Amino acid sequence: MKGFLALLKIDLKLARRNRAVLFFNYLFPLVFFFVFGQAFGAKQGSVILVVVTMVTVIGILGNGLFGAGMRAVQEREENILRRYKVTPITPVPLLLASTVTGVLIYLPSVILMLVLANRIYGMSLPPNLLSFFIFVCIGAVAFRAIGLIIAAVVNSTQEANILTQLVYMPMLFLSGATFPLSFLPNWAQLITQFIPATYLMTGISRILQGGESIAQNWKSVTALLLAGAVGLFIATKLFRWEKEEKLRPSAKLWVIAVLLPFVFLGAYQAYSRQEITKAKILERQTNRGRNWLIQNARIFIGNGKVIENGAVLIKQGKIAEIYEGAAPSEKTLNAKAIDAAGKTVLPGLIDMHVHLGASGGFYDDPSKGFDPKNLERELASYLYCGVTGIRSTGDSLEQMVELRQKFETGEKLGAELFFCGPLFTAEGGHGTEYARYMPENMRAGFLAQFVRIPKSTDEAKSMVDEVAAKGADCIKGVLEAGVPGYSFNRMDVNLLHAVADEAHLKNLPVAVHTGSAHDVDDAISIGANSVEHGSFADEISDGAISEMKTRGIALDPTLSVAEGLTSLAKGDTTLLKRSLVQQVTAKELLSGTEHAATSNQFRGLREGLSHYPISVEMGGRNLLKAWHAGVILVTGSDAGNFFVLHGPTVQHEIELWVAAGIPIEVALQAATANAAKVLHAETRVGTIEKGKEASLLIVDGNPLQDVKALSSISTVFFKGERVARSDLFDQK
Repeated sequence: MKGFLALLKIDLKLARRNRAVLFFNYLFPLVFFFVFGQAFGAKQGSVILVVVTMVTVIGILGNGLFGAGMRAVQEREENILRRYKVTPITPVPLLLASTVTGVLIYLPSVILMLVLANRIYGMSLPPNLLSFFIFVCIGAVAFRAIGLIIAAVVNSTQEANILTQLVYMPMLFLSGATFPLSFLPNWAQLITQFIPATYLMTGISRILQGGESIAQNWKSVTALLLAGAVGLFIATKLFRWEKEEKLRPSAKLWVIAVLLPFVFLGAYQAYSRQEITKAKILERQTNRGRNWLIQNARIFIGNGKVIENGAVLIKQGKIAEIYEGAAPSEKTLNAKAIDAAGKTVLPGLIDMHVHLGASGGFYDDPSKGFDPKNLERELASYLYCGVTGIRSTGDSLEQMVELRQKFETGEKLGAELFFCGPLFTAEGGHGTEYARYMPENMRAGFLAQFVRIPKSTDEAKSMVDEVAAKGADCIKGVLEAGVPGYSFNRMDVNLLHAVADEAHLKNLPVAVHTGSAHDVDDAISIGANSVEHGSFADEISDGAISEMKTRGIALDPTLSVAEGLTSLAKGDTTLLKRSLVQQVTAKELLSGTEHAATSNQFRGLREGLSHYPISVEMGGRNLLKAWHAGVILVTGSDAGNFFVLHGPTVQHEIELWVAAGIPIEVALQAATANAAKVLHAETRVGTIEKGKEASLLIVDGNPLQDVKALSSISTVFFKGERVARSDLFDQK
């Protein structure tokens, strides 16, 4: 121990006098700190956390590979180590002293960087500061050990420089230390999982940016500790006191030994892709933490108020301020400006009635309709169109749980998913008929996920409990008997009442599908929170409309589905020609749907629909009646049904409302504030108010004067992230 302490004291003195040590530990990282800070706009929100992470990694690499490796070689070349040979010490205290010296020399640089980040760029000190420093120390030890192995296996300074560069450059450019891993192609991202610096980078990122602890990064910690231990052991065994002592060229293979933990870990990560996924999530958090100033815009608040000329400040994914008139400059607010002159800012639109498991059209190859990737594309399609939230009102429960997890974490980018899960219906009731159109081997599994058919009130309650436990946001019930020639068994009203009561105990809203005015009456009686469709066949009574107003029951008229079914019956493909539909829909789906509209194969389907009593006009009259009575209105499209393709659904639904006589501002409020309220999400989304999530739509022109302007999308924000719309369909 005395020998170690004496060597440590000497090393610290020598290090303070060594210009190379001072350069790689202080000047080198600080140069990157200010260059990256300027290049990436570090004053904009959480960007500074990324800069600190990158510079910390670069500093550790320099401290280890150059500070330990190159310095050890130089000391051997200059016969400094030779002087210790005659003393009664082994290489162990010498190498340990070098390692500890490196860590102690480097830590002040990290502290200085944190202070500068706080003072210059306004970065808050992370609450898990202890985890951060412990991880930095572990990383520094690991890379000092790697540097000492390089020093042990080379025979000259020239060799050391070559081998150090061969190790250093891939770690610098393939770890995320100089640019995000997402910039790399998929195959290159897999290669990065075998590079030690990647685990240093992701560990520090997750601690600084993700708020994780040292324990939550145990895999990276274990790999780095193993690298440090193995590296010091090998460096000890291969240690040479004098430059005249030579090693065989094969001794350089010992460098591989210290990399073995990362080889095994990399193989596992290349298979599981966990670290790649976490890197994506961290990058998304950074993008959502940037500061933006949308200025010179018309602002539709969502609650009826309109600011004709104002600005919206976005910080940390939230709406930080709303300005009427001129706002402070972007420089003052440390934000990137977006000039929205001549444009309108609205809350992100919400579609309250979709079915993600159905495409809304036809594929020439029907098997393509069952690809799970279709659901991911649909959520991306909605976000592309400024529909930032959707409610699935009847889809596979497990699929919805898995899909929401993937998008909620930020692994994938798409509209926020709220879901009801399976339909509560009767044996032979509406919802069960879809199984007939599926391959026989898929029917049982489909029904188990898509419907719930309770036989008693107790069973109804337990089924609700099961769906609620899966994280459902609502419960969907079905009341419809169909029509002659296409009839259904109608669910027992008492059973649906039990379903609704249990859902309300769980604080879950209840949406009820109705097919007639009689169904609407029963939906009201069981305590529905929203009536889906209302009736396309007959007029809803004044009494029912009045009762909906009194009880605060919303109407979701879904005029789009009536229009879509009518268009297919006529073979009219006009709906497929809309610009946004063409932009977001897969070409195979568009062409297959075009064929279905005119082919003999689907003539029977078209003729059957032509006799089905469904009327857009009747739906519009019921909608208008409800509005005049003061009923809460929300916009849903029933996307997934024929000719109602996922994506720009709310825009067209609003166009149909306006054609039916609903004022544009009323329809817009239904698609924003009202929808959020029915979802029980009004504290987060639905209006442009301070503190709410910055999920916004910017359109060219004024949709309050021209409803078509809603489809002229300029920019979409989702939880503070400016969405790269053109990249949404290229997500891996």
